[in-house]
Amino acid sequence: MNLRKLFILFLCTGVSLATFAQSWSPKQAPLMSKFAKDVDPDHVLPEYPRPQMVRKEWLNLNGLWQYQPGAAGDALPNGKLDKTILVPFPVESALSGVREHHDRLWYRRTFTVPANWRGKQVILHFGAVDFESEVFVNGKSLGIHKGGYDPFSYNITSALTKSGPQELTVRVYDPTDLGGYPRGKQTLHPQGIMYTSVTGIWQTVWLEPVAATSISDIKIVPDLDKSAVKLTVSTLDNIAGATISIKVKDGNNVVKTVSIKPNVETSIAVAHPKLWSPDSPFLYGLDITLNKNGAVTDALSSYFGMRKISVQEDGGFKKLYLNNKFLFQLGPLDQGFWPDGGYTAPTDAALKYDLEMIKKFGFNMVRKHIKYEPYRWYYWADKLGILVWQDMPSPNSYTEHVPPVDTAEFRSELTSLIKTHWNSPSIVTWVIFNEAQAQHNTAGYVNLVRKLDPSRLINQASGGNHFGVGDYLDIHSYPPPGVPFSKTQVLACGEYGGIGYIIPNHTWKVGDTYIMINNKKDYLNLYDKFTNDLTLYKTNMGLSAAVYTEINDVEVELNGLMTYDREVIKGDVDKIYASNYKAIHDNLYIKEVLPSSQKEARNWKYTTDQPQGDWFKTSFNDASWKSGQAGFGTRGTPGGNIKTIWNTNNIWMRQDFNLNNLSAAGRDKLVLYMHHDEDCEVYINGVKAAEVRGYTSAYTVVPMSAEGKAAIKANGKNVIAIHCKQTQGGQYIDAGLSILSDTKM
Repeated sequence: MNLRKLFILFLCTGVSLATFAQSWSPKQAPLMSKFAKDVDPDHVLPEYPRPQMVRKEWLNLNGLWQYQPGAAGDALPNGKLDKTILVPFPVESALSGVREHHDRLWYRRTFTVPANWRGKQVILHFGAVDFESEVFVNGKSLGIHKGGYDPFSYNITSALTKSGPQELTVRVYDPTDLGGYPRGKQTLHPQGIMYTSVTGIWQTVWLEPVAATSISDIKIVPDLDKSAVKLTVSTLDNIAGATISIKVKDGNNVVKTVSIKPNVETSIAVAHPKLWSPDSPFLYGLDITLNKNGAVTDALSSYFGMRKISVQEDGGFKKLYLNNKFLFQLGPLDQGFWPDGGYTAPTDAALKYDLEMIKKFGFNMVRKHIKYEPYRWYYWADKLGILVWQDMPSPNSYTEHVPPVDTAEFRSELTSLIKTHWNSPSIVTWVIFNEAQAQHNTAGYVNLVRKLDPSRLINQASGGNHFGVGDYLDIHSYPPPGVPFSKTQVLACGEYGGIGYIIPNHTWKVGDTYIMINNKKDYLNLYDKFTNDLTLYKTNMGLSAAVYTEINDVEVELNGLMTYDREVIKGDVDKIYASNYKAIHDNLYIKEVLPSSQKEARNWKYTTDQPQGDWFKTSFNDASWKSGQAGFGTRGTPGGNIKTIWNTNNIWMRQDFNLNNLSAAGRDKLVLYMHHDEDCEVYINGVKAAEVRGYTSAYTVVPMSAEGKAAIKANGKNVIAIHCKQTQGGQYIDAGLSILSDTKM
């Protein structure tokens, strides 16, 4: 950087020349993203950070700050700190230039208020600071904020000096595992599905000038059924004589102009509305102007989408409807971690990239997993057309010997999540808990969220525990998807998949996952099989949504569709797109011709002792075998209908059946409909019809061999014989025969 550029930066920001003269370079993480090279310490995340409340005048405070580790009871530092950090990357991240963990930190920088802001109120904004922060301007404390994900701001006008550089200091404390506060997947001891902690400033810091009478917030609620949008514009200071002018825009064309009162919800008609959906993510523009006694005191731009999310009765099930039509929602789990930035994407292009890839893969939804993001992430979801399930970050995630949950803090942060993100049309579902992590007062929180935001749906707990409240019954099933059963709630498989595929030289560290594949062909085939299951469950069993684990690897979790550095896409994009398209748009109908015992138990002959002779042939005499009802297995095995306990390593089963005039066309469409845990082989009339490995978590379709189909007699007695082998965990076996078709039978 030359001296002229340094001098210009000094004039614009008030940061000392000494600060900028110190060189910055990222530390080396085990893996760096392909976007790391694009980080410019002089222009760090320079985009305006709040796309739904855009003001023309603002000052970005990202960049090199001074910092130093702190200790409990520290006095406010006097003057320069002895180290530098690149804000807004957390201190543990490589891009911060530090890559160390400190539970207490001090930040410092100086800035100069532009001369043309004189007479205005100056607002200091923080996108997010994890976890607790105290902000000082020129030595004056402006307040303490708790909550590692919440945006917050201070009016700093009274703390400013009349001219010259202003000193900004931030004290940070983050206990991570030790506090009982919402922290998502962060831990001080990263391993498995828990990752490196994030401490300090991790979203953009900026300044804005506003008049004393100004807009403090807006709330937008589309009302599709009434062709209107409900708008509330909240204001500060005395509003006597104040009015608000609203322009609704389609591109550059103004389609509606109205005048409304401040602080009052007003319904604004939108004739012949263009709807927002994943296929057509149309956004209306909003120009909002605050006038007082004939003078403009504040103005901002925003946007909204006309969309409706609802639950409707459909075919005996509760189904997810978007804009009054059923839409199967399929998306990946997105944890929002970066190998070099931690919680913070290196650039806005990086933030957008993951969402662009989600669209290219053919998904229409994403589950933002126990984290929430900077506003610009939701802006790109709104622009690209991706439905968002937004998780509330959980306290005490999968960590032993933790302090009790701070329930007051959880409630406060949950309330803040809703209030600070309810304008985004992409967000359609709030997920309160995940897999029973720190779960408490579930019904109470569902009621709280419903009152705060009745326009969206509520998932009480993805993966349990379930208390019959909210809109969803959501199970997790690995690796194949499963489907729960309810007539009163939307059925969802909130996590499935987890197909591991290691790409050499693109891993943080070799870890493990639910199932490992070592070549692209098998990887894509298994992915496609799981989407076949989803299509089947959607068509026949009322499934409305599913979430695949996951969009990218995270540290030692290697089950992403992309590597952690975002350098490698593990499977062909067009093939994954085709699989996802099928699950979302196609149907697979199933008609049982030899019913399984999923709903009604059926009798089988069985033994757990190694049989002598050709036990699978029609001529075999099974008179000495026991008789019992399927399914066979151990209590608690997911997806099973246990009627007979089987808890040994092996079981052999036989059943006679007659198909009664099965047509040739029907024979060609035959499949096995079964639930196996674990490996098994299936014979029809002594001919091997299928051999499957691993386990399922629910009933699923297994293709039959051509020889197995040919062995079936259209009339007369047939014999199905199964051997299932168990090695560990739960166990279950049951099977039937079905006709599978893409048309209703």
